[in-house]
Amino acid sequence: MSSSSLSSANTILNHCHFSHLPKTTPSTTITKTPTPPSLSSFPTLFSSKSAVKLNFQIQSMSSTAINNPSSESEWNYSDSDVAQKFLFFNVLKDGRIHVFSPPLNLVPPSFGASFGVEIKDVEISSSISARLILPSSRATNLPVLLYIHGGGFCMNSAFSDEYTRFCSQIAVESNAVVLSVEYGLFPTRPLPACYDDSWTALQWLASHSTGSGPDPLINHHADLNRIFVGGDSAGGNISHTVLSKVGSIGLHGNAAIEGMILIHPYFGEDDKMWMYMCPSNVGPQDPRMKPAVEDLARIGCGRVLVLLAEKDVLYGAGKMYADELSKSGWNGELEIMESKDKEHCFHLGNHTDLEAGVIRKRIASFINRQS
Repeated sequence: MSSSSLSSANTILNHCHFSHLPKTTPSTTITKTPTPPSLSSFPTLFSSKSAVKLNFQIQSMSSTAINNPSSESEWNYSDSDVAQKFLFFNVLKDGRIHVFSPPLNLVPPSFGASFGVEIKDVEISSSISARLILPSSRATNLPVLLYIHGGGFCMNSAFSDEYTRFCSQIAVESNAVVLSVEYGLFPTRPLPACYDDSWTALQWLASHSTGSGPDPLINHHADLNRIFVGGDSAGGNISHTVLSKVGSIGLHGNAAIEGMILIHPYFGEDDKMWMYMCPSNVGPQDPRMKPAVEDLARIGCGRVLVLLAEKDVLYGAGKMYADELSKSGWNGELEIMESKDKEHCFHLGNHTDLEAGVIRKRIASFINRQS
C-alpha cells in the first residue's frame, strides 16, 4: 500500500470495544490522570477533519479507561513517569506498560444456549486456546470459519460476550462450525505471537482433515475442505498474514482454504505503535502492515470478502487493500461490501443494528456459496 493510505496507529477507534489484558499487581487509585496521546505523537496522513474527530475519540477513550476504578486502580503515575505514549498504551520509565483496556466481560460456554449453539472451549497448545461453536443443526460436512478477533493486538478476547455473541450468530446464520482463537496479546506476549498463534490454530484445525484429529466434534461435523479464515480490525490483518503463508507453504493433510473474510481490517505503513509491539519488525514497510505484492498474489484461497464501513477512519486502508489485491495477480474472486454511515466495528457493540444483521447475512452468503 502507498503512503497515501491511512496511518493505522492514528485510526483504530474505540468502537473496537478493546478490552483485555491480565492484571499484574494490585495498587491504589490514580492520583493524576496522565494526558492522553495527541495527534502530534503519530504520523498524520489523513484530513484535518478526520484528525479532529480522531483526537476527540482518543481523548474520550483514554480518559474513560484511566478513570475506571474497576480496571485501572492498579495504575498510579503522572505524565512525568511516561517514557513513550501510543494510542492504546503508555510505556512507563520503570518498564511497565499501561494498556488502556476497559473491563472485559468474559462469558462461559453456556452463554451459547440463548443462540441455539453448542460451545466448547478447547486447548490447542499450552499457550493457545479457542472457543469452538457448533450450530444447532449438528449436521455433518459443515463449512468451518477460523475467526481471529480484533483489539489492536493488545486487547480483547475470544471468550468475551461480544465475540461469543458474534461468532454464535455467524455459526447459526451460516450453518457453519466456528473456531474463535484466543491468541497471545501484547505486552504479555509481544508480536509476532498473535501471528504465530493463529497459524498454529489453523494447522491444528487442518489436522482434522483425515477424520482423526484431536477434537471429535470437528472430526464429525466439519468439512475441512471448506475452511474460511477471517477477522475484524487487527484480526483481519492477522488473517491476511496467515493466508499469505498458506499460499507460500500450504497446509498439512487434505485441508483446503476456500475463502478469507476481512472486516474493517487494520493496515498501514510506518505504524510506530505496531513496530513497538513487534520488536522483530523489518521497518516502516513491514509486509504484515503494508502487504507486499508477492504476498497478495499468493493469498491461499480462491475467494476474498472485504467489508468496509463508510465512516471508519480505516476505510481507506481496507479499500486500498482490496484495490491492491485485485492488481496483484492473485487469481481469485474478490467481493467488497460497504456499510453506509457506519464506523469501525460498529456491528460488535450494536449487534441489533440492521446493518450489523446485513454484515452477518453477507458473511453467511459468502460462506455458503461454494466455488
